[in-house]
Amino acid sequence: MNVKVEAQRCMACGKNFPIKNLIPMGTIRKVITEEISHDFPEWSPDDFICQTDLAKYRIQYVHSLLKSERGEVTDLEYEVINSMQQHELITKNIETKLDQHWTLGEKLADKIASFGGSWTFLICFAIFLALWIIVNTVVVVVHPADPYPFILLNLILSCLAAIQAPVIMMSQNRQEAKDRLRSQNDYQINLKAELEIRHLHEKLDHLLMHQWDRLAQIQEIQLDLLSEMSKKH
Repeated sequence: MNVKVEAQRCMACGKNFPIKNLIPMGTIRKVITEEISHDFPEWSPDDFICQTDLAKYRIQYVHSLLKSERGEVTDLEYEVINSMQQHELITKNIETKLDQHWTLGEKLADKIASFGGSWTFLICFAIFLALWIIVNTVVVVVHPADPYPFILLNLILSCLAAIQAPVIMMSQNRQEAKDRLRSQNDYQINLKAELEIRHLHEKLDHLLMHQWDRLAQIQEIQLDLLSEMSKKH
C-alpha cells in the first residue's frame, strides 16, 4: 500500500518539498524573518521555507551582524577623529597670552621686581653703599656731601624702599593673575579629560551590550541548527 507524502511549496525557491523537509514561517525567529522580509515582504506565518534557504538566510544574518560590528568600530574611530578636528585644544600657553595684554608699566614693574630680588641687585647695592661711605669719610674729609651719620643716604634708602614696595606689589598682582589663569586652564583640562573618559566608558558599555546581544542571537541560531540536525538523526 503506497502512502502519499504531502508536499508543500517553498516560498523562497518555489520548489515543492515533503512537509517534513519544510519549516513553517511562523516558527522561525523574528530576526531571521526580518532578514527574509527584505526579499519576500509579503510572506505570511502559514508559508513554508526549505531548510537550504533557511540556512542561507541564517548565514546571511550572521554575516550582517559581523559586518555591522566592524562598521561600529569604524564609526567610533571616525567619531573620535572628527571630534578632535572640530574642537579647539584647551591647553594654552598662559605666558604668551598674558604678554599680549599687559601694559608697558606692568611689564616694567615685573622687570624691576625681578631685578630687585636678585643677587645682582644686592651686590650692586652693597658696592654703592661702600663707595658712598668711603667717599664721604675718607676721600672728602673737609667738606663731605653727606657727613656721618649719612642723612642723605638714609633719605635715598627710604625713597628707594617707598618706591620698591608698590613696584613689588604690582609684580605680585601680575603673578596672581597668571596663577588664576593657570588654575582655570588646569580645571578646564581636568574637566574635559573627565568628560572624555566618562564618554569613552559609556561607548564601551554600549559596544559590549551590543556584542553580548549579537553573540546571544548567533548562539540561538546555532542551537536551532543543532536541533534540526539532531532531528534528522
